[in-house]
Amino acid sequence: MNADTASQLEMRKFVAPEFVFGAGVIELAGQYAINYNARKILLVTDPGVKRAGWTGAVEQSLKKADIPYVVFDCVTPNPKDYEVMEGVQVYRKEQCDVIVAVGGGSPMDCAKGIGISSSNAMHVLSFEGVDQVPVPGPPLIFIPTTAGTAADISQFDIITDTVRKVKIAIVSKLVIPDVSLIDPCTTITMDRHMTAATGMDALTHAVEAYVSNASSPVTDLFALDAIRLIRKHLLDAVEQPTNMSARENMMLASLFAGLAFSNASLGMVHAMAHSLGGLLDLPHGECNAILLEHVVDFNFNAAAERYVDVARALGLNTESLAGGGEKDALVQSISDLRENAGIRPRLRDLNLQREDIPALAENAFNDPCLATNPRVASVEDIQGCYERAY
Repeated sequence: MNADTASQLEMRKFVAPEFVFGAGVIELAGQYAINYNARKILLVTDPGVKRAGWTGAVEQSLKKADIPYVVFDCVTPNPKDYEVMEGVQVYRKEQCDVIVAVGGGSPMDCAKGIGISSSNAMHVLSFEGVDQVPVPGPPLIFIPTTAGTAADISQFDIITDTVRKVKIAIVSKLVIPDVSLIDPCTTITMDRHMTAATGMDALTHAVEAYVSNASSPVTDLFALDAIRLIRKHLLDAVEQPTNMSARENMMLASLFAGLAFSNASLGMVHAMAHSLGGLLDLPHGECNAILLEHVVDFNFNAAAERYVDVARALGLNTESLAGGGEKDALVQSISDLRENAGIRPRLRDLNLQREDIPALAENAFNDPCLATNPRVASVEDIQGCYERAY
């Protein structure tokens, strides 16, 4: 048996929620609440999603099913530890037994934290790390309204520790939703910038999953398909916000990328983006978009064949680049896509101060996502990537 065959036959575990994909599936929220014998729902959302009308659509579905609910909308971007614990208080006070989340990654991650903190009677920060959740939470019904975070699919829960000013990663199959209702129509209310940032987030998920040292033939299929879909449809979704074909394909790309990274994990881009977002409360997708090309440049030689596959999925003719040009072409291709999507090129554009970089590198070095990066990175290596992206 050669090394490649042995690697493919290595034992792997795969997890995913039940999911329903298609136009109008948001209307199934009430039916799934009935399926889980809900007595009272905690509906987790945020003010922007409420203004867009999607919270109201879920409320109508719950009313039609005659299921009582209470709305918790005290969620901000990069959900904070204290927001999770406020949600726990509401959940307990209102005697809820099922959680429904509608929105982007922030409401969904907050909802995951509320669920496990309620069932375990523990502070959400207690679950930091891998497989640190002792008791399952209540049923989770998720309705994503952005095409990128894949929090509705993954076994990751990212929460901001407001004391340490760092994002923590909770990785456990017990934070995977019981069902995800994926309705591409909900993404039509995203503005141009959010469409671009969440799309580049999905691209980062797919690329990092494909080059992860925990990748597998199963995750590879989803990762490469996600990259192909993003190449074909991201800019159309940005430029033509009512183009439902583009919206649907970007939602599909987000789903595929989520199935890939939830099972293959991520890498240095996310470790660095978590550090940035935790310290400065920055938009996660935008951080990923800026950092991706620099981390690819750093990692390339450690997983050259895999990155060449990524280049092909992005539409590059790698046969014409033999002799070492693949890396430069791939980095430029990612940079071009980011730029054409309208995302700023430098971390300084996000008001990062250069003197913050050493602390950022330390935090990123301790992020669990770094464990599956294809190249071993020191604190100094990470600091160098931040400097080059600055």
